[in-house]
Parts: sequence; C-alpha cells; structure tokens
Amino acid sequence: MTIKKAASGKWFACFSCIVDEQPKEKPFKEVGIDVGLKSFAVLSDGTVIDNPRFYRKSEKRLGRLQRKLSRKKKGSNNRNKARVKVARMHERSQNHRLDFLHKASRKIADKYETVYVEDLKIMNMIRNHHLSKSISDAGWGKFIGMIAYKESQSGGRLIQVNPRNTTQMCSRCGEQVKKTLSNRIHECPYCGLVLDRDLNASRNILKIGKELAESRPAEEKATTPPPMVVQAYPVKQEASQFIGR
Repeated sequence: MTIKKAASGKWFACFSCIVDEQPKEKPFKEVGIDVGLKSFAVLSDGTVIDNPRFYRKSEKRLGRLQRKLSRKKKGSNNRNKARVKVARMHERSQNHRLDFLHKASRKIADKYETVYVEDLKIMNMIRNHHLSKSISDAGWGKFIGMIAYKESQSGGRLIQVNPRNTTQMCSRCGEQVKKTLSNRIHECPYCGLVLDRDLNASRNILKIGKELAESRPAEEKATTPPPMVVQAYPVKQEASQFIGR
C-alpha cells in the first residue's frame, strides 16, 4: 500500500492487487475507430462518441484562478490557498476525463472482439500550437491504451494500422479524394459515395486492419499489443498518473 498527497491537498491510499484475467464471451465483431476533435471517436458501424472537451470547458475559470494565483505574494498562506484551488481545478478536469475514457473504452471492449485504430504519432501532432490543447484534452493515447488492456483481459485484441490516406481514400471504391480539415463531408466523384469524413476514415481503418490481421502469422493473430507500447499524453500541467479500472 502506498499513501500519497496530491497537489490539491488530498490524500490517497493506493493498493496493488493481482487479479487473474477473465476472458468474456462476446460476439465476433470487428470495428474500425477514427479518433478526432469534432467528434471524439467515430466507429465504422456508425456509432459516434461526442467529444466532452473537459479542459476546454474549464479553461476560462482556470485562467481566472491562475491570474489570482500570480498576484499573491510568494510564500504567503493566501498564495498556497490559491495554488490549491488551481490544482483542484486541474484534478477535477482530469478525473472527469478519466471517467469518460474508462466508460467509453469499456463499452467498446465488451462489444467488439477486434478493434482497429490508427497508429497515431501524438507527440508529433501536439507540436501544432493551434491544436495541441485540444488534442491533449481529448486523451487519445489513454483511450487507445485502455482499449488495449481491456481487450487483452477479455480475450480480444487491438491492432494499430498505418494512418496514411485513411481520410483521403474512398471507403467504397478506394480512389483518393483530397480534402482539407475544413471539409467535413466525403464526396467521391468516382463512385458517388457521400458520408461524414470521419465515418469514411473509420471504414478505411477497418478495411486496412482486416487485411493486416489476415497477413499476420497465425500465432500473432490472437495477441494484443501490451498497453505500455501505447503512450498516453495528458493535458499540460495535469498529473500523468495512469489509473486502471
């Protein structure tokens, strides 16, 4: 058992338990998942998970608290009280995000036996200063990691695929249909397919993933990448502790 005091002034007791994996019986279903910012995730079967934007929703209030903190005299009790308020605001945002990610990943792990996602280089993506806060707020890395270990525990698997052209390629005919970030609808001039660009991408991820799975050796087909290879990227200034559930 480990006892820790958080920056918010709260105390936590951490217990480590060893629990045997308990595979669950579930229908053989495969799904491709495209994560994004407009919608948090769009599944190839049409399911849409809305983006809660927890950090963005608390950003204005957090900014006010941080400005109050900066005006307090260093070393004073008032500064310490202001610091605790800022820490608790970050903690609340993080707890809401973790709860959301756990519930969303659990539903997916319980319903689908094989999950295909893009192998995103998130650290490179957050170098875009216009999108870095939103990407960090979404918590894609944690989400993928949670799906990975929950699928492993229930006898399923998660496979990461190359994200190249999953958005640009038509999921029906395979032709390239160029579009910018502002183009939210996929309109194929070759086969006439019209649908949401994220749904089109998730269907491409499913198609590419199935081809990848079929080409893998038989002894690798039932494996799931261990959670440690899928990195988690918390919002800046928030604690990066990974909490399993």
